[in-house]
Amino acid sequence: MIDPGTGAGHFNAMSVAPVTSMREPRLHLRGELFTPLPEGALWWPATRTLIVSDLHLEKGSSFAARGQMLPPYDTRATLSVVERLVAELKPERVISLGDSFHDRRAEFRMDVEDVARVRALTEATDWVWVEGNHDPDPPEHLGGRPAKVLRDGHVVFRHEPTGESGEIAGHLHPCAKVLSRVRSLRRRCFVSDGERLIMPALGAFTGGLNVLDEAYLPCFPDGGMMVFAMSREAVIPVSSKRLIPDQRRPDLGQWRLNRQADNKG
Repeated sequence: MIDPGTGAGHFNAMSVAPVTSMREPRLHLRGELFTPLPEGALWWPATRTLIVSDLHLEKGSSFAARGQMLPPYDTRATLSVVERLVAELKPERVISLGDSFHDRRAEFRMDVEDVARVRALTEATDWVWVEGNHDPDPPEHLGGRPAKVLRDGHVVFRHEPTGESGEIAGHLHPCAKVLSRVRSLRRRCFVSDGERLIMPALGAFTGGLNVLDEAYLPCFPDGGMMVFAMSREAVIPVSSKRLIPDQRRPDLGQWRLNRQADNKG
């Protein structure tokens, strides 16, 4: 299932480490090899495909329209991550696994500069917008091509996980709360059992659902779910014995704001 990488890769806000030097684990899925990246993206080197999920562009402006004022920079921050990955990895194809936009009106709230940045990305690659529950109809003027579900050999890409063998999906925004010796840490994560995989949300303002939530049970019918948590510089396998549930707050529900820098329990 896991093939440890080699080298001494380093990721930070200014650069993206070359894939050949990354220390992240490599995930096997139906005979294919994938590299999970600390930013929350997935690299499929055999097909030069970059996979991202749940960008939720313009989530900040959506909340602002409803009276909850958030900094209006989430689209810019999210696109910056994708741009860096595209510049470093030079993918031939990018698959965005749904909920790329926070709602149907997101395209009309986007800044002109951000629209140009999206178009530059879709023109530079074979960009596929997989249909999500927030964005069933991707904006035509932003380029790329839509797909309800995308199949490539033994691998199937869709937004909402079904438990199908060979499936790579998003939607649930998986997060792991890990108990250490002195405190608990909460991190976005990849979840897999070797037959199927759920990706973390890449969007700057996206929340996260704890991997111990019962919503994950139908996604892994064979059991054996494994968790790979994201730090700033690496993706790290986490023992199931170290996972703990969230403390639920009725006023917030089970979804929390989850930034990669968040290290609070």
